[in-house]
Amino acid sequence: MWGDVDGRAASEPGDGTLVSVDDLDALVSQWLTLPDVAEQLGLDVGKVRRLLQDGALVGVRRGERNVFAVPAAFVADGAPLPELRGTLSVLRDAGYDDEAAIRWLFTPDDSLPGSPVQALRSGSKTEIRRRAQALAF
Repeated sequence: MWGDVDGRAASEPGDGTLVSVDDLDALVSQWLTLPDVAEQLGLDVGKVRRLLQDGALVGVRRGERNVFAVPAAFVADGAPLPELRGTLSVLRDAGYDDEAAIRWLFTPDDSLPGSPVQALRSGSKTEIRRRAQALAF
């Protein structure tokens, strides 16, 4: 479920393949715990949880201690990446859960300058949302 900060160990993305949270570490180089996100945003942890519930941020439980973490690339200049909320909404509509959305956003794409999240950060919001929307068909 979107905004669920409890997460799961694995999920099924839109294409039916099983995704392991451990595999995300190969794609996402830097993670932030909720207290770290709160510090970077200048908020308390409760407000960060609200951002997760509202779909402005997304994360998963990971590691041996099953700690909830958010990819660091989702935070920019002391705020959630502005382009992320709408893109996550489009991915939800395509049937992606939190883990699958993170995987898609961080998977390198030869037709982009890196991965979809890198393209979002460089201002290609419209193209990334168009591609995310096409996943539903």
